Amino acid sequence: MPTITLDAAALEKLVSAAVAAPSLHNSQPWHFRLRPETSTLEVRAARERAVPATDPQGRALHISVGAAVLNLRTAARHLGWAPEVRLLPDPGEPDLMATVELDQPSSARLAPTSALYEAIWHRHTIRTPFSGDPIPATVLDQLAEAARIEEALLAFPDHAERERLLRLTAEAERRSTTDSERSAESRAWIQSPGGPPYGIPAGALGPQDAAGHVPMRDFSAIRPAEHLPPAEFEAEPCLAVLATEHDQPADWLRAGMALEHVLLLATVHEVRASLLHQALEWPGLRWEVRDPELRPGFVQMVLRLGYGREGAPTPRLAVADVLDADPSSGC
Repeated sequence: MPTITLDAAALEKLVSAAVAAPSLHNSQPWHFRLRPETSTLEVRAARERAVPATDPQGRALHISVGAAVLNLRTAARHLGWAPEVRLLPDPGEPDLMATVELDQPSSARLAPTSALYEAIWHRHTIRTPFSGDPIPATVLDQLAEAARIEEALLAFPDHAERERLLRLTAEAERRSTTDSERSAESRAWIQSPGGPPYGIPAGALGPQDAAGHVPMRDFSAIRPAEHLPPAEFEAEPCLAVLATEHDQPADWLRAGMALEHVLLLATVHEVRASLLHQALEWPGLRWEVRDPELRPGFVQMVLRLGYGREGAPTPRLAVADVLDADPSSGC
């Protein structure tokens, strides 16, 4: 098998792919460290970019980092490695979320991996209306299989359950926009001109549903001057619920990997997505979101899926800002 060199160019591609992952408020709460003696990339939590009022347990932070790990694994496979991912490898280092060993070449290049890798650069959260055209059942089945591969469940609720989830999301949105601590925190994550390349750029703030049916996160309640005119959203949004059997930090990381695998595969099929996370930010409402008839029973994300424009890229931190590398490694 040919040897693959973990040089500066390869490292740049790997970390660039990782940081393209979604995160709560685009907080990008990750940092990477190269261990050249073992060809291992460590994925660490960047607690300075946590969102403590909204995410006091760090569950969303773990999901965000898990999504970055999935992108990193996908990029490594695309470049020719057979990466070995270990989640939470050291109980004594809770901020060491994962390690990705890159010492074995892959025996084959798989077409699905190449498609997922290309989707990394086109996947963007969409906060605008979708067309309302139905997504084929075959595509939904593939998305559910992508989640299953990462040890998660992706379920598609029926009309009555969708309406219930939307009501819970609307209630969570009402609480979040009237809670002073969370409002102040959200305000701090809206980008200002000349500010750092994380947080929500003003151009990414989407409109609200004119009918009040689809409860998108309403940043306009925080900064009314930037409020966009209401828009007509799809009457029957396609929702998906991502859940795990257990609810520990490793499960949150797996949920992030499953979420990103689903989002990348959706992008391959030109299906767009937005994340309705609001109800999961309130413990009581998060418990209500779960469907007791389904197992596993810990909901980690609610997705809204549909057809629409690709969307604009969101600013990302530079590789140099999130990577520690040993200078002697040539990286």
